[in-house]
Amino acid sequence: MENDRSLIADLLTTPGRWAVVGLSTNRSRAAYGVAAYLAELGHTAVPVHPKAETVHGQVGYPDLASVPGPIDVVDVFVNSSHAGAVIDEAIAVGAKAVWLQLGVADPDAEQRAREAGLGVVVNACPRIEGPRVGARPRS
Repeated sequence: MENDRSLIADLLTTPGRWAVVGLSTNRSRAAYGVAAYLAELGHTAVPVHPKAETVHGQVGYPDLASVPGPIDVVDVFVNSSHAGAVIDEAIAVGAKAVWLQLGVADPDAEQRAREAGLGVVVNACPRIEGPRVGARPRS
């Protein structure tokens, strides 16, 4: 299924609270750079990782259920074999959308998210899509 360009534009240009699943203090991981980029765009990037580390000044949590307050987007930086469980958690916590990073896919779970009313972006990177949809860093 093709990604909805207007959904991508809305998610990237409307400041929101992103739970970045798989985000740790490891600077060599893509999640680290993407979280920094999301912050530049005016989003809050909440780290979700079993180690629950503070990253880019944001307190981390071990899982989505532990994150206090609303979550707009769940950004999935985990192996596809774990993506379905993360998507099910995103549905359970009332997230508005799930964003599966490049190479991450679980068609059945993606369909469950759509049926639950979540926006779904698959096999895409915010850092690549941002310039394409006119997302600009906030000063």
